[in-house]
Amino acid sequence: MSDTPTLRSLLAIETSCDDTACAILAYDGRILAEEVLSQKDHAKLGGVVPEIAARAHLDALPAIVSSVLQKADLTLADIDIFAATTGPGLIGGLIVGSSYAKGLAIAMGRPFMAINHIEAHTLTPRLPELEGDLQFPYLTMLVSGGHCQCVSVEDAGQYVRLGGTIDDAAGEAFDKVAKMLGLGWPGGPALEKLAKDGRDDSYDLPRPLKGRAGCDFSFSGLKTAVSRLIEPFGSGALPRNIAADIAASFQRAVADVMKDRAEHALEMAPASTALVVAGGVAANATLRSCLEDVAHAHGIPFLAPPLRLCTDNAVMVGWAALERLHQGDHPDDIPTAPRPRWPLSERTAFRASVSDPA
Repeated sequence: MSDTPTLRSLLAIETSCDDTACAILAYDGRILAEEVLSQKDHAKLGGVVPEIAARAHLDALPAIVSSVLQKADLTLADIDIFAATTGPGLIGGLIVGSSYAKGLAIAMGRPFMAINHIEAHTLTPRLPELEGDLQFPYLTMLVSGGHCQCVSVEDAGQYVRLGGTIDDAAGEAFDKVAKMLGLGWPGGPALEKLAKDGRDDSYDLPRPLKGRAGCDFSFSGLKTAVSRLIEPFGSGALPRNIAADIAASFQRAVADVMKDRAEHALEMAPASTALVVAGGVAANATLRSCLEDVAHAHGIPFLAPPLRLCTDNAVMVGWAALERLHQGDHPDDIPTAPRPRWPLSERTAFRASVSDPA
């Protein structure tokens, strides 16, 4: 783009699930300000209620945008480009966040960029703040409540999806098993804490798809196996020692599957310069340790962004927009409609179409 060197700052919004986030980045990727508001109302309901989440985003966005601008000591007139997650995710939240960002862009006479949530996660490890020199291509394992897939990141805008879940994502399985154990929602951190007091070899749980070709995932059968373990105890609370052993055994089973899938993914993408893990489940120490072992065995670095950048945030949205600008993409996506499903393969095709001079 001929005009990109004059850019000063970009404001990004993320509202794909239950976190309302805004960030402002300088054109060189420096984070000027950021803020995330995690909605609390869903815990008592046992999961994210899309309608409640969308209303909460609408209520929170004006104050968060104002706060981030104040932290960066900027006004809307100082923002050169606006960006927002436009898919995939919960459609209500996507509509709220992208519409708000588009409205700001139109009001200020500035361009807007529609950002793919998965692409944003995959590019996060290249942020200048992380002080690395991550080169393409690299392998990303995205492991969160809503997503579980392996992606070979060939370049900004060039992705090869090597495998993904055929049922529940890993984070969903953690939350559902935690609920079975009476740990509430979100259950991942609570289950990990409980597992520290248990033995991970107490129960012989299945490792779905382990050893199979490719790097697809399946956690539904594992979740069912845990349910059958718990069933004989009835509806009452489990003895804590048994609950801890089940939690530890479940966590170990997931870790073994993730390790196996990572091995297969690296075989499918042998030129990978690093193994990256992103998403909320990336905070789990057992999973990280297993994936780190795989990376070291292949002689490549293991990278995991800090937790605030693993979970949903607007910094990653802004950085994905900047990566696209650096690649020559045009910020002309105001007509792009929010999409609850937006495969990375289509994101690659979109980049090819807008970059083609014909």
